[in-house]
Amino acid sequence: MRALVPLALVLALAACGSRRDLRPQENAALPPAPYGATATPTPAELLDPTTQQRPSRSDELLTESKARGDDPFVLPPR
Repeated sequence: MRALVPLALVLALAACGSRRDLRPQENAALPPAPYGATATPTPAELLDPTTQQRPSRSDELLTESKARGDDPFVLPPR
């Protein structure tokens, strides 16, 4: 019975999520424009991740095989 109470609480909190678009509160100003920006970004622009936040993958295949050179720092076993 004690295990059901936290489970019910977690399920109730999970059901409280909103499925609507995010909008600024009424009579509330948007955050100030970033340093160096010419205009204040819109809410949609603030929610759009930049390439720095979500970098693209680089799946470059090995195009050229080279033999591994001799390593002068490899010591023989004792």
